[in-house]
Amino acid sequence: MQISFLIHNAYGIGGTIRTTYNLANTLAEQHDVEVVSVFRHRDRPVFATDPRVRVRHLVDIRKDGPGYEGDDPDYHRPASFFPRAEGRYAQYSALTDRRIAQHLGSVEADVVVGTRPGLNVHLARQTRRGPLRIGQEHLTLDTHSPALVRQLRAVYPRLDALTTTTEADARAYRERMRLPGVRIAALPNPVPAPGVAPADGNGKWVVAAGRLAPVKRYDLLIKAFDTVRAERPDWRLRIYGGGKQKDKLRRLIDQLGLYNHVFLMGPANPIEPEWAKGSVAAVTSTFESFGMTIVEAMRCGLPVVATDCPHGPGEIIDNGVDGRLVEVGNVDAIARGLLELINDDELRRRMAARALTDSERFDPARIAERYETLFGSLTARGGRIGLLQRARGSLLDGAYAVRNAFTSQAKGRTA
Repeated sequence: MQISFLIHNAYGIGGTIRTTYNLANTLAEQHDVEVVSVFRHRDRPVFATDPRVRVRHLVDIRKDGPGYEGDDPDYHRPASFFPRAEGRYAQYSALTDRRIAQHLGSVEADVVVGTRPGLNVHLARQTRRGPLRIGQEHLTLDTHSPALVRQLRAVYPRLDALTTTTEADARAYRERMRLPGVRIAALPNPVPAPGVAPADGNGKWVVAAGRLAPVKRYDLLIKAFDTVRAERPDWRLRIYGGGKQKDKLRRLIDQLGLYNHVFLMGPANPIEPEWAKGSVAAVTSTFESFGMTIVEAMRCGLPVVATDCPHGPGEIIDNGVDGRLVEVGNVDAIARGLLELINDDELRRRMAARALTDSERFDPARIAERYETLFGSLTARGGRIGLLQRARGSLLDGAYAVRNAFTSQAKGRTA
């Protein structure tokens, strides 16, 4: 089977990019797989790519590169096809409209997978007749603006399937989008086993990782750790990631006198060795479309204290078994959850062992198998597009037959 992924920028850093490579690398063990990046801004991808996965781009924006296309007049004209309500709209142009249409109109694949709403719109409307059209949603329906939802509702019925990362989001699409004939499936992000030994539970470190963005609420984590420090001054907190809130968080750390206990470590790639140095992981978001860092930490042998926010944590963590779910936005609840594991070595190690075992269900081999099952079932039924096209073709054949019959009769009368 030939499988083609269409992604915003395969050369960058981000959860969708990492997830796409994890899945593509695993599928390449059995299938012919390519990753098509709309943009290319550096020479090589950041994430490791299986040699069997072909990676290519549609628009080269490397200013010092031999194929730089930033001077193309169409690059500076606004996109008319990529949906204006999509968050990445400003980065798209008449040039990307043209290149994506050319790619999808001639793609040689059995399955084409889009990886964000704007690309799914292209996929639904411009993919040539034949391939299965699979749209992936790495965000959630709740995060889309009403304008974008209206646009997606109009074109998503042309897809064969739509995948979400959580069951909660799949239910939202089934109940609110009304996509008859489109298979809606919850398929979580794949997370490979780390290439490091699991944490031994002896390091007195709480570890967090992710963008330093308001939704992650690291301010709450830092405030909660002030409570932890008062009771267990021998423990420390490391926060990995970069973002616009770095200076704000640094000021908060200084105000609370936590400069010897809380450390902003900056981005880390790979992150697995950093997880393995800790004994507890923390996620304090107000919202998670999935919760990839939760799975990453669990796969490294860390129990996770996470806010029970929509949508992912509650579907990943078995509360009290392999981690702890706490109230969203509640500093005291976060502190209590951390101290529960910090103060009870046996509980922490027991949860860590279960986290290792339970997180195996997110292994890329298992997720890839679920995708293969989806592709196979859609192929068996001929695909939504195939069914519609055959039905449309039958109607056209019937119309042509009727027209020809009337034409013959008319000729007979005039003969």
